[in-house]
Amino acid sequence: MAPVKKEGRGKDEEVIKKLEGLGEEMLEQIKSDSSPTFTTALRTKSNIIFDEGVGYIRLGSKTEERKFVNVGQARKFMQTVAIAAKCKKFLKENAHTSIRGLFYQLKFSLGENLDEELFSEQSESNPLVEDLEVALNVKREDLNLNTDRKGVVAGPLVLRDKFGGEETIIDCTKQGRSGWMIPSDVDNGMDFVEVNADYVLVVEKDAMWQRLNEDKYWKKENCILITPKGQASRGCRRLIRKLASMKLPVYIFTDCDAWGWYIYWTIKTGSMNLAYLGSDIATPEAKFVGVTMRDIKDYNFLSQLTINAKEVDIKRAEEMLTYDWIQKHKDWVEELKTVLKTKKKLEQDALQGPRLSFVGEYLREKIAKHKFLA
Repeated sequence: MAPVKKEGRGKDEEVIKKLEGLGEEMLEQIKSDSSPTFTTALRTKSNIIFDEGVGYIRLGSKTEERKFVNVGQARKFMQTVAIAAKCKKFLKENAHTSIRGLFYQLKFSLGENLDEELFSEQSESNPLVEDLEVALNVKREDLNLNTDRKGVVAGPLVLRDKFGGEETIIDCTKQGRSGWMIPSDVDNGMDFVEVNADYVLVVEKDAMWQRLNEDKYWKKENCILITPKGQASRGCRRLIRKLASMKLPVYIFTDCDAWGWYIYWTIKTGSMNLAYLGSDIATPEAKFVGVTMRDIKDYNFLSQLTINAKEVDIKRAEEMLTYDWIQKHKDWVEELKTVLKTKKKLEQDALQGPRLSFVGEYLREKIAKHKFLA
């Protein structure tokens, strides 16, 4: 497949121009004797919608405006401008930090004789970073702000990574038992060199990923094997989205419980707290390969390996049944109702019951026969 166009420093200059444009607009407002304002999309539940047309959760059209002259908004306005200025500095220096590092960079006194801080808690700065992402139509990674690395890959995927002034070729078939750890930013300074897989398999648990990696499942089946190690991070979801955009089928393999299923739906439709990233991290074309409640009927031994669902499992299942985008899928409604009725759940690890290699056999059969939930 052809490599994805690399953006690199050109993308940095693009983001710097957006930040400068924000400042220039405020200066023009001041020159015209108007109060400088900052406008961004409203990120409350009332403005979060599931767009059936595209298949993911996104923000609606409602906006909020902050004015510098408004007493109740002045502090937040000033904080937002300070974050924008600091991120511009990071981009100019080609330096990266976390949102925690940003908080400490900004936690300074307003003057020698004032005992006032720009930020007293990180909970003040975090949502303002999100405001900037939305207002400028960028991701925080584009502002040189990293999040935690989480997720591992093995399989026929070769990447080029330009970082810290050096270029590294990463061959995910040659990463041994550990695999390649997914960074928070899989866009800037990174591109695909080769992708020769037939599909992508996302495995909820790291231990199960290790089991399949040891069996070289990815080599036998010519697939890219990913584990998000639980709930998928931004970087992991973004990588899955990019691979899906290269026309690779994406199959998700989790525990048979509401928490595992929620991991699937977060990858598929995105999530409410990241609705502003919508198309960047959601993969509506993803399909669920298992584990399902109906597997208990199809594989007799599984009936002996179920465990009792806890109260939190039941509550999560009840909550998921209220989601509009899940209610549209009869098979999923049936699965959730079965959990509520039986109060049972099943871990993907149970597929190792007959023999350790049975997991691979299970996956091959279900994928070959297209036994998926949408």
